[in-house]
Amino acid sequence: MSRSTCRLLLAVALGSIALPALAQQKPDLAGEWTVDLRPTPQAPAYLKPMTLIVATDGTLTGAFYEHPIDLGRAGATNGRPCFAFRTQDASGPYQTSGCLVGDHIEGQTWSEGRHFVLTWRANHTRK
Repeated sequence: MSRSTCRLLLAVALGSIALPALAQQKPDLAGEWTVDLRPTPQAPAYLKPMTLIVATDGTLTGAFYEHPIDLGRAGATNGRPCFAFRTQDASGPYQTSGCLVGDHIEGQTWSEGRHFVLTWRANHTRK
């Protein structure tokens, strides 16, 4: 058996192991979340909704901060489900990403128009 055939068989075998795990983890991201966007830990809570809809192919849709999610993707990295997407308002695009950590999401948003990066935490509102 050639070296390239061995590599292909190994990739197929590893993929068949990883895909069920990915399929089980992505739905954990799906649902309605409440995101706390406070600028500092001492600031009062600043809560905004986030709805994540994860398709079986990893496409992510929904809404964040009352704006539709554009070009969203979800996947499992290092054994945990993560995502990234873009939204936009009058100030410009926002790039958002996050990962499921236990029962919550830890994420960050970069505002190109307002020139800030904000880390945040989200809790499930309902699935």
